[in-house]
Amino acid sequence: MITKRPSKKAIYDSAVERPSLLYHLSQLYGKENAATVCQRLLDLMSSYRTRVPTNITPDVSEKDAVLITYGDMIRQGDEKPLITLTKFLESTVAGTVSSVHILPFYPWTSDDGFSVSDYRQVDPNLGEWADIKRLSLSFRMMFDAVINHISSESEWFKSFLNQEKPFVDWFHVVDPATDLTEVFRPRSLPLLTPFDTSDGSTLHVWTTFSSDQIDLNYSNPEVFLAIVDVLLDYVCHGADFIRLDAIGFMWKKVGTSCIHLPQTHAAIQLMRTVLSIMAPHVNLITETNVPHEQNVSYFGDGTNEAQMVYNFSLPPLTLHTFHTGNSTTLSNWASNLKLPSDQVTFFNFLASHDGIGVTPAKGLISDNEILAMANRAKALGGEVSYKANPDGSESPYELNINYMDALGKPGVKETNRTKADRFLASQAIMLVLQGVPGIYFHSLFGSENWQEGIEETGQKRSINREKLRYVDVCADLNDINSTRSQVFYRFRHMIAVRSAEPAFSPYGSQKIFQMNTGLFCVLRGEGADGVFCIQNVTDQPITVNLDPSQIFKTETIWYRNIINNEIFDHQVEVRPYGILWLKLH
Repeated sequence: MITKRPSKKAIYDSAVERPSLLYHLSQLYGKENAATVCQRLLDLMSSYRTRVPTNITPDVSEKDAVLITYGDMIRQGDEKPLITLTKFLESTVAGTVSSVHILPFYPWTSDDGFSVSDYRQVDPNLGEWADIKRLSLSFRMMFDAVINHISSESEWFKSFLNQEKPFVDWFHVVDPATDLTEVFRPRSLPLLTPFDTSDGSTLHVWTTFSSDQIDLNYSNPEVFLAIVDVLLDYVCHGADFIRLDAIGFMWKKVGTSCIHLPQTHAAIQLMRTVLSIMAPHVNLITETNVPHEQNVSYFGDGTNEAQMVYNFSLPPLTLHTFHTGNSTTLSNWASNLKLPSDQVTFFNFLASHDGIGVTPAKGLISDNEILAMANRAKALGGEVSYKANPDGSESPYELNINYMDALGKPGVKETNRTKADRFLASQAIMLVLQGVPGIYFHSLFGSENWQEGIEETGQKRSINREKLRYVDVCADLNDINSTRSQVFYRFRHMIAVRSAEPAFSPYGSQKIFQMNTGLFCVLRGEGADGVFCIQNVTDQPITVNLDPSQIFKTETIWYRNIINNEIFDHQVEVRPYGILWLKLH
């Protein structure tokens, strides 16, 4: 029920948008309340009508790659980090990386930014809105919408504890005697947290992720309207993409798992409808670290929900592929990837500010194989985070380790070149698959485990969240023998080559070939414009015979590797961890 932006002058007078909004609002709040909420929503949208950007950016294409970073990932003396970040990115990746996802840059109290105390402000420790604007002059921008929960130090929650209107129903108060055993638990922490109110009573409030992250009550339409107000404000500040953090948990209903509920999907569809009316250039991206079938449900019917979903199964399956030197599982999974329409695509990534989630690999590899990955991560200097199961047991849900280190071999000392070759081989798989690549800062710039971070913060995820000194990174990039240098320049080159090939369109065709268990092979595009990508996932050379009549439907026997312009005939030797992107020559 998505509609295009109308040409009418006043949104609240449109006969087109109201039915779409009413439909979703009725699903959430019932027909008897929908009309009233709808009018308030239309009035809110009308108040933004003259403020949303009109210079609409085209849809995503092969030219898009998103860099994921904290606002203070790189620092220089007393300079505001957002200024340093802009200067650094403009000098290193402008013109190659199209977009920047700054992880929550709002005031916060815990979880490295994911416990937001004020959605509408920039953390003064990072900079100000003018700095975000400056960065947006060179890059398209992705903003985080951390809207499942809010900080316990936020004014919203403080007003709730003071029992001030309208905030008395903005959060979930639950009797601690309530049976909540059906609720899916992502972390081994209490689901309810007691808080004292201003009148001396104690309320037990729903806190999915921590006692400082208070879940919002979307069954109250006031909360939904307040969040739409925030999203439209982000659009006015230049957001081209809005990432819906932990969005699968947003609707609560006792007696259910409280994840992926129909109301959650309806609420996202309503957000999509609002943005399609107000800012059709803005893409919603859902972050749901869950098994694949549940994850892709956030595409909706392909027209009415998220334009992109995080491809969460890709990181653990790629890691498993390099650990085993066998691409069969990854190839089988990739062969079955289907998009519900040509209007949506995957957000492909391997590393992020979080660890490597293993829950999305369940059902694709065995529990024993997941446990083996966890044990290997520990042997490589990483940590493992566990989640509570309904029977009281625990199981791994996240490997806390830098992705380069996670690919390593325990007890084996390797050269920087070997580590870089293998790491870039893994990243090449992400770059060639159908979708938009999301590249973590520490991946692009060749970082490794930051053991000191865990000691400093006591948090396992700190191992992959090191804050770097500008002068040190620049020195490493100028040292051709450093791991950073060997990773960055080759990685940047691959991104640039990818961006020049229409075959790598996020919506373009994709066909998996299983030619050798040590190779991951995918054809992007078709005919003379197609690119046949071969990735050796082993430390041994592999020779393969490429029949052009089977791949490109032609008898031509010469190929050109567009990464380095090397020419091949049908007999191709792929070096250890070699990367070939072949076009007809």
